[in-house]
Amino acid sequence: MNFVMCKSKIHKARVTDSILDYEGSLEIDTDIMKAAGIYPYEKILVVNASNGQRFETYAIPGEAGTRAFKVNGAAAHRASKGDTITVMSFGVCSEKEARKISPKILIMNARNEIVKKKGRSPLADA
Repeated sequence: MNFVMCKSKIHKARVTDSILDYEGSLEIDTDIMKAAGIYPYEKILVVNASNGQRFETYAIPGEAGTRAFKVNGAAAHRASKGDTITVMSFGVCSEKEARKISPKILIMNARNEIVKKKGRSPLADA
C-alpha cells in the first residue's frame, strides 16, 4: 500500500504580491524553495491563515534573495498581499517509508526570513 505524506512545509510566510492577470501558480524565492525541498512546478497546497481559504497550485521559482511569495492567476482571489500562508508539498511512499517521515519544515518571520528549520524528509531530499 502507498501513502501520501507531507514532505515539506513553509509555515507563516507572508504574501508579497497577488496578481490576478497571470497564468497561475505561486512564485516562491528559489532559495526558500530549495531549503524546503520543493521542486519547480511541483504541486502544492496553500492554506491562508488570514482568511481560511485553501487552494492547490504549483510552485514556480522566483528570484533568489527576494523572499517573494507571489500568488498569481485565479488563486489571487484566495490570497492578498500581506496575508499569512502555509505552503505544503506531498510525496507518495511505502508504509515502511511513511513510518520514518519527518517533514522538512521552515518557520518564517514577517519578513519571510527562515527563523527555524525542523525535520528532514527523505522525500524532500530525493
